[in-house]
Amino acid sequence: MNVTVIKLKDLLKYLVVMGIVLITISLTTRFFNKKEKIDININIQDVTQKVEEKLENKTMKYIYSLIMPITNITEENNENMNQQNLNERILNINLGMIETTKIRTNNNESNIEDNQTNVSNEETEQENEITNNEEDSIELAKTDVNTQVVEENNITPSYTDTYQDIQIKNQSSNPITEDLFAEQYEFKNTKEVLIYHTHTCESYTATEKYNYQMTGTYRTTDLNYSVARVGDELEKQLSEYGYNVTHDKTYHDYPAYNGSYDRSQETVKAILNNNPEIQTMIDLHRDAVGSSNEYAPSVLIGDESAAQLMMVIGTDGGGLWHPKWKQNFKLAVMIQQKANELYPGLFRPIILRDSRYNQHLTTGAMIIEVGATGNTMEQCLTSMKYLAKVMSEVIKLQ
Repeated sequence: MNVTVIKLKDLLKYLVVMGIVLITISLTTRFFNKKEKIDININIQDVTQKVEEKLENKTMKYIYSLIMPITNITEENNENMNQQNLNERILNINLGMIETTKIRTNNNESNIEDNQTNVSNEETEQENEITNNEEDSIELAKTDVNTQVVEENNITPSYTDTYQDIQIKNQSSNPITEDLFAEQYEFKNTKEVLIYHTHTCESYTATEKYNYQMTGTYRTTDLNYSVARVGDELEKQLSEYGYNVTHDKTYHDYPAYNGSYDRSQETVKAILNNNPEIQTMIDLHRDAVGSSNEYAPSVLIGDESAAQLMMVIGTDGGGLWHPKWKQNFKLAVMIQQKANELYPGLFRPIILRDSRYNQHLTTGAMIIEVGATGNTMEQCLTSMKYLAKVMSEVIKLQ
């Protein structure tokens, strides 16, 4: 009788083990043969849940209890043990097949992905190498060079007033008087510079190096090809002269163009609250005149072609509070005077308007329009080198 009982128990254990193997294979097969693609990183808790659902059957609960000796877990300490930990320990032993399959599948997919991305990785490395070379080799502007305004694809500049060698196109209701230039202004904390873009998506004529898909008429949301990229160059150049530059590239004209200045004002206010030392504030634009590549105001500086620049200064002529616009205007005049001394033709006439363009927020604020739709990114990046040199001569570090 004892012999018979022992053999029966051995048989029962054998059947239990076989049952567990079959369950494991069944679960594995079910997971890997689903019509939907299974995430290769199998979640152990999901598998546990499947096992627990099976345990609702009394027979399965009985088989589950017989597994306890295999995992060194008894029914007694099972009651005091967190059910999730219990399931994980059992599955770690009895679902090794799944883990092995995961590893093999991961290896296979990794090999496929590696083969598929070899070419793209090489291209990315080449692009990164180009970018790194550009960043590592920052060439500062020289001053002993000849300049010449390019008449082709340009328009004859118009202006209403002159001061010494400065041309001013006054479109505001404020008259240009000698007192405007006679008053002296002091600029403090000028080491801090803010660059931002009210019209962040403005872009230029594509070239082989800077080729892109427009998302509007000479507009793109890709910051590598918009006026924001020009701002990156100005930031790098000014940093070489010792300035602390904050460059904000928030989209203010996307998805909606209307209200751009209201949105950029909120951005600037937040930046100034965090860094009240900022006084020089440049809203970098691309001239909106024209909508084709026919208009490309340029200047030759040495053997380099650079996009012409234009400053726009707001006033209180439109009725908005702007008591210190004269200081902004005087700074623009000083910058243009230095530019005319070092690189004649780099700047077009200063424009004075009734709108204030958020320039009431500091006493060193200006809009600088870099080129137009017909200019290329190469020309605009070049002009930033010379703009930074001019600004370093005017806005002295303290």
